[in-house]
Amino acid sequence: MREPPDPNTTAERRETATPTRQSLKSAQTRSRLIEATIQCLVERGYAGTTTPLVAKAAGLSRGAMLHHFENSATLIRATIVELHERRLRAFRRSSEASQHDPATMVSAYWRQVQRPAFIAFQELAMAARTDAELSQIMLPLQLEYRERFNAEAIMLFPEWHSAPDQFAHAMALSQTLIEGMATSLTTGALDETMVPALLKLLEDKIRAMRPDATSQERTAGYAQP
Repeated sequence: MREPPDPNTTAERRETATPTRQSLKSAQTRSRLIEATIQCLVERGYAGTTTPLVAKAAGLSRGAMLHHFENSATLIRATIVELHERRLRAFRRSSEASQHDPATMVSAYWRQVQRPAFIAFQELAMAARTDAELSQIMLPLQLEYRERFNAEAIMLFPEWHSAPDQFAHAMALSQTLIEGMATSLTTGALDETMVPALLKLLEDKIRAMRPDATSQERTAGYAQP
């Protein structure tokens, strides 16, 4: 005969399940607030991104927002962490989905910097130059991100292990050029028609720097345009 359920055990299970559901709901709400923060950064800039505005964009009361983020500093910190995680996930996807062909990787990176997340991050980065509180939040997170990114890059690209210095230079060159181009487009400093040619120059340069580069690839990478 089947024994009746132990009421104490059933109650314990309910108590255990409740925090899980609450945690899920809390995580979803935090995600909505971070998405709203990114939206506000893109549309209004850092100076115009206030907690009441973020709460309104997320469809929440300011009191509900403060339940999850006690002040703007904690919200901005969580947003920066999420932006870093997105960049790392995009980097993993592009490296795992391709044969590490420079054209594919450069194209994927260029698409990434066209997205709102990159614009929001750039807005924060520029504001941190003159905002001491924001700088204190961003700097340690940037150092942590750079360490994680470098560690993952080394793991994901074993074909470069024999040339670590060249690999570091290739990654830095890609980041500096592509992100600089994206920023220059937004300010009007770069003519959009020049983008394909500049990306092609970067692809050729990376091919020339690879340890397994052929003589022809090295020549193409170092040739003057």
